[in-house]
Amino acid sequence: MAKRKSPEDFRSFRWFGAEDLRSFGHRSRLYQMGYERQEIAGKPVIAVINSWSDINPCHAHLRARAEEVKRGVWQAGGFPVELPVMSLAETYVKPTTMLYRNFLAMEVEEIIRSHPVDGVVLLAGCDKTTPATIMGAIQVDLPTIFVPAGPMLRGNYRGQALGSGSDVWKYWAEKEAGLISELEWNEMERGIARSFGTCMTMGTASTMTALADTLGLCLPGASAIPAADAGHSRMAALSGVRIVEMVFDDLKPSDILTARAFENALVVHMAMAGSTNAMIHLIAMARRCGIRLTLEDFDRISEKVPVLCNVRPTGSFLMEDFYYAGGLLALWKRLEPLLHRQERNVIGTIGEALDQAQVHLPDVIRPLEEPVAARGGTAILRGNLAPDGCVMKPAAADPSLLDHRGPALVFDDYDSMMRAVNDEDLDVTAETVMILRNAGPVGGPGMPEWGMLPIPKKLLKQGVRDMVRISDARMSGTSYGACILHVAPEAYVGGPLAAVRNGDIIALDVARRSLTLEVDPAEIERRLASWTPPERDYSRGYLKMHAEHIQQAPDGCDFTFLQSPHKLPEPEIH
Repeated sequence: MAKRKSPEDFRSFRWFGAEDLRSFGHRSRLYQMGYERQEIAGKPVIAVINSWSDINPCHAHLRARAEEVKRGVWQAGGFPVELPVMSLAETYVKPTTMLYRNFLAMEVEEIIRSHPVDGVVLLAGCDKTTPATIMGAIQVDLPTIFVPAGPMLRGNYRGQALGSGSDVWKYWAEKEAGLISELEWNEMERGIARSFGTCMTMGTASTMTALADTLGLCLPGASAIPAADAGHSRMAALSGVRIVEMVFDDLKPSDILTARAFENALVVHMAMAGSTNAMIHLIAMARRCGIRLTLEDFDRISEKVPVLCNVRPTGSFLMEDFYYAGGLLALWKRLEPLLHRQERNVIGTIGEALDQAQVHLPDVIRPLEEPVAARGGTAILRGNLAPDGCVMKPAAADPSLLDHRGPALVFDDYDSMMRAVNDEDLDVTAETVMILRNAGPVGGPGMPEWGMLPIPKKLLKQGVRDMVRISDARMSGTSYGACILHVAPEAYVGGPLAAVRNGDIIALDVARRSLTLEVDPAEIERRLASWTPPERDYSRGYLKMHAEHIQQAPDGCDFTFLQSPHKLPEPEIH
């Protein structure tokens, strides 16, 4: 721990403390906004980075939470300033928020660096905002605390609990099969999202905030608190109090985000059967810290960590139940033999945090000897179809499909796929392997969540509810099924997925971690040599920059010029 700072050591002192013309201008503008000089003198300035917007239901409460954070900052003797950033509403931003994750990371980095602030509070939670805001804060490396948006309340339909995303896919399949009426469907639509907050399944939002918590960037256990719970407001205020002390102690992300912290995050990810999207985000975050996390690390941890969280889409319960069961601290308690206890967080160590933890609902958070599934929640597959790897969540798939061989049915774009799956004369069987390509980081663009390909209506009416599906896209963390994702390299840049043709036999063997296109290698090379990507208009602006610099999924989909632990110098003040 660095020596406790004095006010003259604060970064903001460079803006406000000097006796020169420039500082005169800075202080006079404080007067302009109605503040007295003594309100800021000797106090750390805290940036409250707020990703609230009018069209982001996951973050609808963050305007109020920002005020509660400020309350805590004032109480602790700091000076809070709220700085808005892009909100990235998962529901509404098209074609995908993933296209803009790096944009938000750049915005957060630059807004922190360029302003007179000493510490940072990040308010985020919707899927890409958690990794994006953290990635930006890592690069500046000021004392930082993360305030997770929290999951929404359980959905309700005629007395049954509904889970966002997961139950949408489930009941849509039943509706397409003719087993649910329009009236029932409309009732579900009104009851599935009952409060502000992120998805209350173990989707990407709950996964990433739990991992941020495990990495040590939150008040321990903050990620599990439901957004509408009064405890969430108290957590926000306490985070405001704590960040002021962190500034005086100079406790920075670089002090917390170690290789062992990321290993703890991998253990928790597997025990939660967390979103497959976490693989992309954790790799990007780690490499911003100079830690070379790889897909092999995920598979290595997956082999030794069972699934303990009985939470949808892999299990039965929802995040509200997870909180009542003891939340993230209770999960840490179950995983104690597998965790590095001495890893630091914003108030102490992970070991200190879990010492008082208890599991209140053992069916929600299972013991190690009674898991939901014996092996971790994700598997990395390789083979001639995915030489750089691809991702699957075996625990969320029909077990009969984990060793499968069948003919390919290939789609080059989402629209043609949707037309085909609604055609009840489609030449498809339960053994078919559906493929969607040109939906990766470059080809999407932005790697949209199209990877949970819909089951063709013809098969739904026959009672089929899962089949092998392969894509260079991602899928929602709330999704499930035998979906193979993030195929790398993607088809659009000439990966082997571009060579598959209808009727080609594809073999999947999850136990052997293999995915194979049963076509002669020379024929694959011949097909790729004559292949050209579909047209995309990347002629200007952010799309042009994205297409030219985006990395593939195994490297975190970060920009080539950003994936570095290098810190830029402080701005000159003149």
